[in-house]
Order: sequence, then structure tokens, then C-alpha cells
Amino acid sequence: MQDAVLFDAREDGIAIITLNRPDTRNALSKEVRDGLFAAWDRFEHDPALRVAILTGAGDKAFCAGGDLKEMVQTRMAVPPRDMLPVPGDNVVLTKPTIAAVNGVALAGGWMIAQACDLCVAVTTAQFAITEVQVGRASPWATPLIHMIPQRIMMELVLTGRPISAQRAYEIGLVNRLAEPSQLMDAALSLAAAILEGAPLSVRAAREMVMLSTEMGRSAALLAARHAAEHVYRSEDAQEGPSAFAEKRRPSWKAR
Repeated sequence: MQDAVLFDAREDGIAIITLNRPDTRNALSKEVRDGLFAAWDRFEHDPALRVAILTGAGDKAFCAGGDLKEMVQTRMAVPPRDMLPVPGDNVVLTKPTIAAVNGVALAGGWMIAQACDLCVAVTTAQFAITEVQVGRASPWATPLIHMIPQRIMMELVLTGRPISAQRAYEIGLVNRLAEPSQLMDAALSLAAAILEGAPLSVRAAREMVMLSTEMGRSAALLAARHAAEHVYRSEDAQEGPSAFAEKRRPSWKAR
């Protein structure tokens, strides 16, 4: 991972992952891609970590997308599926992730923000799917149809023009807006709210949302009920009501 992607494992169970190439607007060079693959793997397999926040270094860009200079040098045609780490595609994550967008998120930058479960953005951020402007394609944007209306998505992918953070918030792409100096506080506050929940319940809730975007209504209900059974049978399922009745904070054991 080295220093292209920084990994801060906090004692409270939050991992902060930072794309650390501000001089190139955190573009997805090979070293950044490799670092991000390693970071997601470390987060997923560390049982002490429950929520990850992905952000970018500097105050200009979250991520400017793919490294176009690299594409020219390699004469890249179809990108290999394992080229870019995309949760939900070629990276398996079972724990919540938050994109803390500190500047522009373009093309692949939008992609890695979109792949996170939640998004907090600075008021000065901009988002754009710019592939049509450089002769590339954006198949990765397919899941966006589950997040925003079709005609808005159509405009974004056909024009490649950016939208403001405020517009992204209005259409439901961003959960919370923050002033630049307050971005990480806002992301940490959202992560802390998740940490208050029972770990198994949080995991099942996240899986339920994912299932509902993959299946029809009846199939998703059936799959979600099956996925929730281990939660109902857990020790935490007894601890939660007991803590409520006794007017104390629950002590979650994730079992």
C-alpha cells in the first residue's frame, strides 16, 4: 500500500482510507489502485473495524478518475475487470462504507464514491461522469439507476457535464453536505451513528438493501428474511431489549 493510499485504523472501529496523491488530483494510477485494493482487503478482514471512510488528500479533488496518461502509454482498450477496486463488483465488502468527497469526483472518482454505501460531500464538490468527453465508456455507472431517477442519470452520462454538491444532495446521491473544514467531522458523525447499532443487525440491514436492488420484491423479501435469521438468534437480539428495559446502553458482542 505504501503511501499512495493511507490507512488509519482507529480504536473506535472506524478505518479512514485516504487517496494520497493530491499532486495528480488523486487520479487512479496503478499505485493508487493497488493501494486501494489492499486497503479494502485490510478493512474487510479486520474484525475490530466496523465502518470505513474513504476520502482524498488535499482540498481540490476527491479523485479525478483514471490516469489518462497511463491509458495513452499503454494504449488501453477495454479495462480488465480487476483493474479498479470496485466494492460490489470485484471487491467483497460486508461492512458499511462512507465516501467523504473533499473535492471533484470525476469518472472513476465518481465510481469509487458511488460504490460506497453512503456519501458526505463538501459544499464545493463537483461530480461528473466524463467518459463521453474523452471517448471512453462508463459501464460501471449501471448501479446508479437504483440511486437516482432515469432522466437525471441519462443527462449525466450523455453530457458528461458536472453537477454541484448541492444538486447531488437534491437528487439523493449525497447523504450530507458539509463545509470543507467540517467534512471529516460530518463523516465521523455518520460513522458513529452506525457504530451505535448492533454489529450483526447493521450487517443484515446493509445486506437487505443490497438484496432489494438485485431482486424483485418477493424474492428480496424471502432472501432478506433468510439473511436476518442469524440476527434474531444472536445474543445481541436478547441484549438489545434487555438494555432498553433496564434503561442502559447495550453491550454488543456481535454474536
